[in-house]
Amino acid sequence: METTADTAERSRPIDGYLKADFPWYGLDEAFTGPRWLTPVGMSADGTVEHGAVGHGDEPSVKVEPTPDTRRFAVVVSVADRPLRRSADGTGVLDATSVSSAAWLAGSGLLSCTWPTMMERHLRQDWLDQQTAIAWDLADALDGPGWSALTLPVEGEPTAFHYRESEYGWVLAGSARGVHLGAYGRGMSAYGLGLAVVRDITAYAS
Repeated sequence: METTADTAERSRPIDGYLKADFPWYGLDEAFTGPRWLTPVGMSADGTVEHGAVGHGDEPSVKVEPTPDTRRFAVVVSVADRPLRRSADGTGVLDATSVSSAAWLAGSGLLSCTWPTMMERHLRQDWLDQQTAIAWDLADALDGPGWSALTLPVEGEPTAFHYRESEYGWVLAGSARGVHLGAYGRGMSAYGLGLAVVRDITAYAS
């Protein structure tokens, strides 16, 4: 059941970004197009754990009669957390890692690029199958499904795991205080630069 807090978070995603205790990353100043926010991910106690900032055309999940030509790149920031107890003390939360960022980026790409013209009863099966593949790939970053890509982060060359598919591209790595993921379509990952977002409110305007 959706709560009032859930509704508020979806309608004002900037609030979650302002509560985070880690830096947000996005494309650097070389990108001059539109910027936008997606809802943050929170733990059960309301701690902000991750979020994703978008650049370019905002993806659509509507069924449309024409091919989707939107061009976008989304940068995912995941708090660097150690193994820890859950807020209610009844369990243990896994430490976050580059694989966490890779999984969030892979599932994010799927959520906005799945084939909308597919018959309705097949869509969930397709999404379940592709989500399982994305999870397996995120758990095997040193496997053949990934290649190496170096991009500047705050001007410093930084190594990323990178892969392409018919739906777009995904990359994952780490920076100071966070694990980073990114996904996109129609905008090449090669040549992108990442940087700390100095004013996250600029993404909400």
